Amino acid sequence: MDFTGAYAPSHLTFLLEGFLVTLQVAFLSIVFSFTIAIIVGVVRYAKIPGVSQVLGTIVELIRNLPLLLIIFFTYFALPEVGIKLDKFWAAVLALVIFEAAMLSEIVRSGLTSVEKGQIEAARSSGLNYVQTLWHVVLPQALRRMVPPIVSQFISLLKDTSLAVVIALPELMNHAQIINGRNVNYVIPTFLMVAVMYFVVNYALSVVSKRLENKHA
Repeated sequence: MDFTGAYAPSHLTFLLEGFLVTLQVAFLSIVFSFTIAIIVGVVRYAKIPGVSQVLGTIVELIRNLPLLLIIFFTYFALPEVGIKLDKFWAAVLALVIFEAAMLSEIVRSGLTSVEKGQIEAARSSGLNYVQTLWHVVLPQALRRMVPPIVSQFISLLKDTSLAVVIALPELMNHAQIINGRNVNYVIPTFLMVAVMYFVVNYALSVVSKRLENKHA
């Protein structure tokens, strides 16, 4: 094991550049997937005839597919129908599709967990269905959703490493390039990669616990 060579400034800079791409993919995927998940989760909770059933079927289909298959689909299959994305956006789209399905189920479950008595009280006070959903149900549900949502965000960050299969220049891709230069760099490099993932994911866990305690 050559820690000195593996941790040369040029190698660490190269890893950080890859990690920046990882964080960019994760951030965009979180924003887009959570937005879609809120919409899908609310529509499914509202049980709109026809629409809710169709969305439910799509969600279950996506949730039971491996993320790796979806990445292959967005990068290799979509160009066959005229939609060509670069590696970055193909990875983002795949993650958004997969994570939106996972998060929408968390949103739907969170909304369902709100007691019916609160909904009835809100309706009896003069609020219509949309106002009740927006002012009473959704705020309470979101507080209860914080732990599972953050856990899903942590999984999303780790899942970005699967984009290495399409040679996205993210953290794992850069680690493999460094490892290819010298077999003695493998363990030190992967240890550094592990530290980078751990630091961000641990920070997310701490934030989740604080939010949970704040709203307890």
